Amino acid sequence: MFGAIFIRSSEAKAFLIYVLVFALVFFLPLGLQRFDQSLLESLYLAKWYVREHFILCLIPAFIIAGAIGVFINQASIIRHLSSKANKALAYGIASISGSVLAVCSCTVLPLFSGIYRMGAGIGPATTFLYAGPAINILAMVLTFRVLGSEIGFARIIGAVVFSVVIGLIMNMLFGREQRQDMPDIKMVETSNHHAGFVAVHFISMIGILVFANWGDTQNQSTILTAIMEIRWLLVVIFALIFAVLMVVWLKYSWWKIGLAITVLIVTFIFLPIKPEYLFALSLVVFVVVSLQSDDEGRPWMLAAWESAKQVLPMLLIGVLISGFLLGRVGHEGMVPSSWIANLVGGNSFSANFFASVVGALMYFATLTEVPIIQGLMSHGMGQGPALSLLLAGPALSLPNMLVIYQVLGLRKTSVFIFLVVSMATLSGMIFGQFA
Repeated sequence: MFGAIFIRSSEAKAFLIYVLVFALVFFLPLGLQRFDQSLLESLYLAKWYVREHFILCLIPAFIIAGAIGVFINQASIIRHLSSKANKALAYGIASISGSVLAVCSCTVLPLFSGIYRMGAGIGPATTFLYAGPAINILAMVLTFRVLGSEIGFARIIGAVVFSVVIGLIMNMLFGREQRQDMPDIKMVETSNHHAGFVAVHFISMIGILVFANWGDTQNQSTILTAIMEIRWLLVVIFALIFAVLMVVWLKYSWWKIGLAITVLIVTFIFLPIKPEYLFALSLVVFVVVSLQSDDEGRPWMLAAWESAKQVLPMLLIGVLISGFLLGRVGHEGMVPSSWIANLVGGNSFSANFFASVVGALMYFATLTEVPIIQGLMSHGMGQGPALSLLLAGPALSLPNMLVIYQVLGLRKTSVFIFLVVSMATLSGMIFGQFA
């Protein structure tokens, strides 16, 4: 009787968790070289991720996500991106809008979460989620120059077409259940903000995000490298536009903005610090000034914080697991890299499927997938599996999956992952037959 009551009680779940954690710690194979190295790799990857992406990528992305919730007219999102919107317009916008964002699979998550919560349909939202990291202009240009025009064109066509196909299938499977909860566009409160100011506001924020994360192509003759040389100047230009809008449109206190800019300029002139550190200081100043704003600055920051609370915990857990299993670029985790290289040769179904699965699990920072695949191809990776990895890798990662689960739930997330892996595998097999 007592046992039955205990099993039925809410304490049973906690008891089982404690038992599992105890058993896991008890049987840890500490001292095994590969296991110890994998633990270090998980921490190294997490440290690298925080240093390289948290300030330049994630915080600006969270700020943009918060702005979506505060400044974007919900009726406009429902009109253009909901399941009731014109499909050609909705999926067209969702599939190509990512081309201007040099973001990875994790940085796109706050933006996806923002438009989804504001009323975007499951189809257009997942189209954007897939296409955003997969078709950014930097990655496409680098693919053409390093891997060749054939695989470059195949990547563009595959990313755009399959992002729309994935979105349409997601809408077909889950669009009806979302429409039941979707507010009527006539009942949605409209925004008082002028569309022109909103557009320039978001262009300035996206400009800051894109150029702060502009990657070096390692090719001194390209225009991309020239932009790399002046990227911080471009960030400053977009930041000044952003600051003017804060005063003129959002009614921030002009003397606070002026004082903040003066402090940043003096810091830059008299202290030899890296631009990244000055960027971080600028973010701190911006957040403090916004929280003291009497109008919409404080709600904006609170909306950004809500987005961060939803994304960051699962993202960190996913990065640690990914580092433990697969290691950093050029290093090994629990899974030997030789296993991966041996399994992606040729153009068989198994090679393409394995490349898609590895791409879906492994975390690729923006633009890093191209040199990684170049190295794998030099060790015998087939053209088909290379495309499969290119299509699945930037769009998914283990950290990304955990966050999508938080937003969409288990069923929708599982279907999305299945569709990405399936489409990447299919496209790799087709391309491999003709390459």
